[in-house]
Amino acid sequence: MTDNVFADALVPNVDDPQFADLIETFTVPARVPLAPEIEMYLATHITPLWQATEDILGILDIPPPYWAFAWPGGQAITRYILDHPELVRGKRVLDFACGGGMQAIACVMADAADITANDIDPVAITATRLNAKRNGVEFATTTDNFVGTSAPQKRWDVIFAGDVCYQQDMANAVLQWLMAEARLGTRVILADPGRTYAPTHNIDELETYDVPVDVAVEDADTKFTRIWQLLPDRG
Repeated sequence: MTDNVFADALVPNVDDPQFADLIETFTVPARVPLAPEIEMYLATHITPLWQATEDILGILDIPPPYWAFAWPGGQAITRYILDHPELVRGKRVLDFACGGGMQAIACVMADAADITANDIDPVAITATRLNAKRNGVEFATTTDNFVGTSAPQKRWDVIFAGDVCYQQDMANAVLQWLMAEARLGTRVILADPGRTYAPTHNIDELETYDVPVDVAVEDADTKFTRIWQLLPDRG
């Protein structure tokens, strides 16, 4: 697990100059294709950014810099929030595995009452803060690892999770945790572009999108992406 070096700070206070310099050097501000209302720092080439991230953190074989791309699940949820602001208006919201934080930014635009963007990658949290600042919004961020934890009472009204089903062990753990949250009464919204380990039951399809994506990290220039609500089972 990544050290919790940025927990509970508020956007747009960016704490680590190295991370901010990395982002501003290896990405460019660009509009999110499916949600052009939002501008983010996005990468045009993954390899130089990946190598620079390893060098700065001093860690080999770290995961790719997922925060630097507008993944289809995140884009789809962002578009859905902007088109259906009643989903979050006045609500407590968690943007889980937030990457660059576009879903959280959309929640501010849709007048959510309380927003937390969460990612265990501290560089992603720095990117989220920079993206929030660029869009003139602010919200809480944390690197806490929520997966596998349990709460005595409901903490959020809505949890958004886009593109979290691409690796089996992670997908299983995340979906178990999200189901536990759904049983508490939290509305859990997932988006997935056909990843191998996406759920096939206890889901209600809400919307579909053809999402423009970066061919450098996907196998096509658009991905058909579904948005689901996770339906609580009986445990």
